[in-house]
Amino acid sequence: MVEGHGVMAFSDQGINLMLPLAHKAREVGGVLAQSSLEKRNNALQAAAFKIRDMQAEILAENAKDIAAFTGNAAMRDRLLLTPERIEVMARGLEEISALPDPLNRILEEWERPNGLRIRKVTMPVGVLGIIYESRPNVGIDASGLAIKSGNAILLRGGSDSFHSASVLHKAVVFGLEQAGLPTATVQIAPNSNRERVKEMLHASGMIDLIIPRGGKSLVEFVLHESRVPVLAHAEGLCHTYIHTDAELDMARKILLNAKMRRVGICGATETLLIDEAIAPSFLPVLVEDLRQKGCGFRADKKARALVPGLTAATEQDFATEWLDSVLSIAVVSNIEEALQHIARYGSSHTEAIVTQNEQAAQQFLNATQSAVAMWNASTQFCDGGEFGFGAEIGISTGRLHARGPVGVNQLTTFRYHVIGHGQTRP
Repeated sequence: MVEGHGVMAFSDQGINLMLPLAHKAREVGGVLAQSSLEKRNNALQAAAFKIRDMQAEILAENAKDIAAFTGNAAMRDRLLLTPERIEVMARGLEEISALPDPLNRILEEWERPNGLRIRKVTMPVGVLGIIYESRPNVGIDASGLAIKSGNAILLRGGSDSFHSASVLHKAVVFGLEQAGLPTATVQIAPNSNRERVKEMLHASGMIDLIIPRGGKSLVEFVLHESRVPVLAHAEGLCHTYIHTDAELDMARKILLNAKMRRVGICGATETLLIDEAIAPSFLPVLVEDLRQKGCGFRADKKARALVPGLTAATEQDFATEWLDSVLSIAVVSNIEEALQHIARYGSSHTEAIVTQNEQAAQQFLNATQSAVAMWNASTQFCDGGEFGFGAEIGISTGRLHARGPVGVNQLTTFRYHVIGHGQTRP
């Protein structure tokens, strides 16, 4: 048994397949980090071209994954690729290429009394490892953001999306080749065996940051098992709060979109909070809007008194990320009670208030502890592309480093440059 940088070269199931990939990524990472913005952008644009050129092959490989899939409809929708979704992936890479260079930016600069000039300058994190489940586009978004930000990356998609992820990786490799950059900058696990996940999580010293994209069980496993720093969110238990001073037509549109646009994404609203002053007349309207779209409900006592026939909500229901056509409902007395509910049940992801009252909105925005707080907008806007990041590699709900959608700038760290003219320390 051989060891390297504290990582066993053999796993319980045989040869450690991810360790050589991680070594190679670290070897070539410096080439990418020091490459020109033009080369990195060329790689992204060439990969976008290849994705469009390979559309038929991509759809054929995705069809294999779909044929073998046995999960629910919402998860199947995450896995499914269409010509439209393939085009979105290609455009996403082009949008990333159009962003300013995130590297070697001077964040701060100052001069000390002794004449030393100190600069805080951005640099790549190093080697990233992303572990994701069904959505094939995650691999493309992650690869694009990594290339732009000068980070090498190891991809491990789920077994559900293995064929789709593998064929998309070919397009990224093509882009790197065309730009004259090392193809080992972006590597993918050779199979979907779960041992590959453990190998990545134990690669301390080889991988600098692990980013899991998937359900709660995956993220909790990664957080528990990893010997590498993790950037993650465990759940997207998002709330939409309709305040007494909401414009009602706006509130109807926002809630319907926030819940039903795509129910299986982490930015979907899972709980409606509504002020009791407007609930008697307005809650039945909201319920009917959603019911017509196939939504079910879990409601507290006050809501059930206003809309008979709703299913009673349990304590666990309010703590559940449904990722389905189900909405929890609570009627609250005021903004303070709404904030208390969010603090008790929320996952620090995204919360929204709908109101025309600026004072109430500012109170909500300032008091919410979540990574993203919104005013008069759908929670489904919590997305790197919608934030102008081109794409995202994930959503972070932690308090350290990045929070909210993680784009190219959030995939950089910094170094200090200290510039003198012969100073010595007394």
